[in-house]
Amino acid sequence: MIRFFAFIAKAVLLAAVAGALALVVAVAIAYTTLPGFDEMMRSPNGQSVEIRGDDNSVLVSLGPSYGEWLPYARIPETMTGAMIAVEDRRFWMHPGVDPIGMARAFVVNSRAGRSVQGASTISQQLARNIFLTSNKTYARKGRELILALALERKFTKEALLELYLNRVYFGGGAYGIDAASRKFFGHSAASLSLEEAAIIAGLVKAPSRYAPSADAEAARRRADTVIATMVDSGAITPAEAAGAEMDVVRFAAQPRQNGARYFTDWVLSEVENLTDEAVESLQIATTLNPDGQRAAEAAIAAETPPGAQGALVAMARDGAVKAMVGGRDYVTSNYNRAVAARRQPGSAFKFFVYAAAIEDGIGPDDTLVDRPTRIGNWSPRNSNGRFVGTVTVRNAFAQSINTVAVQLGQRVGFDTVADMARRFGITTPIDRRPAMVLGASDVTLLEMTQAYAAVAAGGVEARPYAITRITTGSGKVLYEREADAPRVIVAPYVAAKMTELMQAAVETGTGRAAQIGRPLAGKTGTTSSNKDGWFLGFTNELTTGVWMGRDDARAVGGLAGGRAPARAFAAYMARAVGGTPPAPLVTDTGTDAAIIEPDDQVYGITDDATAPGVNDTADGAPPVIEDLRPPPSPQRSDVRSGIDDRWLDEKLAEPLPPPPQ
Repeated sequence: MIRFFAFIAKAVLLAAVAGALALVVAVAIAYTTLPGFDEMMRSPNGQSVEIRGDDNSVLVSLGPSYGEWLPYARIPETMTGAMIAVEDRRFWMHPGVDPIGMARAFVVNSRAGRSVQGASTISQQLARNIFLTSNKTYARKGRELILALALERKFTKEALLELYLNRVYFGGGAYGIDAASRKFFGHSAASLSLEEAAIIAGLVKAPSRYAPSADAEAARRRADTVIATMVDSGAITPAEAAGAEMDVVRFAAQPRQNGARYFTDWVLSEVENLTDEAVESLQIATTLNPDGQRAAEAAIAAETPPGAQGALVAMARDGAVKAMVGGRDYVTSNYNRAVAARRQPGSAFKFFVYAAAIEDGIGPDDTLVDRPTRIGNWSPRNSNGRFVGTVTVRNAFAQSINTVAVQLGQRVGFDTVADMARRFGITTPIDRRPAMVLGASDVTLLEMTQAYAAVAAGGVEARPYAITRITTGSGKVLYEREADAPRVIVAPYVAAKMTELMQAAVETGTGRAAQIGRPLAGKTGTTSSNKDGWFLGFTNELTTGVWMGRDDARAVGGLAGGRAPARAFAAYMARAVGGTPPAPLVTDTGTDAAIIEPDDQVYGITDDATAPGVNDTADGAPPVIEDLRPPPSPQRSDVRSGIDDRWLDEKLAEPLPPPPQ
């Protein structure tokens, strides 16, 4: 046994010696191939990108920005101290890699079960920035380690810091501390204060998140963390840290960005999936219509209530995104609410309920009774507290009657409604409890617009896309879009009947403010307490979705889907399709029913004041009736002739209870 362990020890020792020799040889080879300091100073960094609209006009031109090259002697000590403190505390001691940091990161990541802490030194980051890509592979990491060791052999620590601080990316297109200082503070990095140096050092971790141009308060909070780290590392004294005043830091005014930046940011996030070209300049052709984009921005700016945000997405029949507005002002907030924000859709979600019901055999002229309804201990009600009695499916949709939507959800099954939403492209989690039919699940505007666009396309999927072609500066084609194979979401008759319902909502229902003098179909949505307002609709040419609300989800006085969102929709669509001849969608519904505007959703209450799947409920419970769910084996004569189950016939024949006082 002793001989066995001795053999193992010798084998491990020999492997370690062989590995060490191989590492020495690899570092020596890398050392001989490294360029000189002057050459690394002059080598370019970053990639220029030009994004064009559907008329070939330039939407935005992005690329690296460099300031003055600052020799090490001119870089403020607070800047070097801040960077070393947050990025590589043992910079002056290690040989290019930090075994202690690597061991610490290994332990932390092992406990977390995922990568939450890195161990790259400044030398490793410099090697990656100049010679390598950011691909997360073991081969790339190995080359990075070898190059870092070679850099430390060839250059002094001061020279490496000079290279790093003049080359690292700080966000907003700024490479190097001087470019960052001029962009964010309006002066040279040679005169950076402690507070300003801490802000810049804090950007390396996540330039887009902490850039002052994106979120000034986040940049200040991150800088406070940097200063605390500087004290801990000995770069500054506690007294110096106490004297730092983040509130007095003033940021340079940023040039106003074209509102298309929400769209171009989304495009850039997609480019990585379409090409791996990381050096040569790129020219990207997109679907955005610049004139329509300006109209969309103007509509959102004009109609969004004070203190609220607005977003808009417009898509052609094949899914081409023609306009995208992610907020009122890109400079103030570059958060793209059209793509990333998840909000409750209110009655706009009834789209999926009615689609499932139509597929199950319900017709626009079939009738139900708007009456008090109960499921378990939950009683949904209409916002006006009244019930209109017998009503057609068409009018129930147009008037956005909650109790009818719930009855239809019961009939087809709430899982069926959720599955219908999935078919139409909703990928966010869907609460499958009864309140889901009234829009209790969070969705994104882009996906909701995609769903409505599928009906506009006759039931065929309209998957959103923005990029049609990517070429290099030298003319090499890297990507050219090919049309997707058609995927049918619902049968054409389902799409046609849904279009009929949505046309009624615009012509005689809650969406009348969206009218633009041509055939139009759409649906409003308003969540409880007026936190979100939606309007989604389409003509034959274009499908557009509008959302409005506050980022903190607080109520917005007077916000309703049939008001500001519908008006913004109309303002945009009138400009976007105004030059084309009107084309009919479906025949006139011809309904003259009195309209109730219940789209400020009241989801109802439960006996324990918690509705299934809803956090926000209304005070006051309406009268309730017993559960309308059918017995185990209901008798059905013809699913396509309407709601004629015997159990439901009996229920609907009963007299209505008196309305609530």
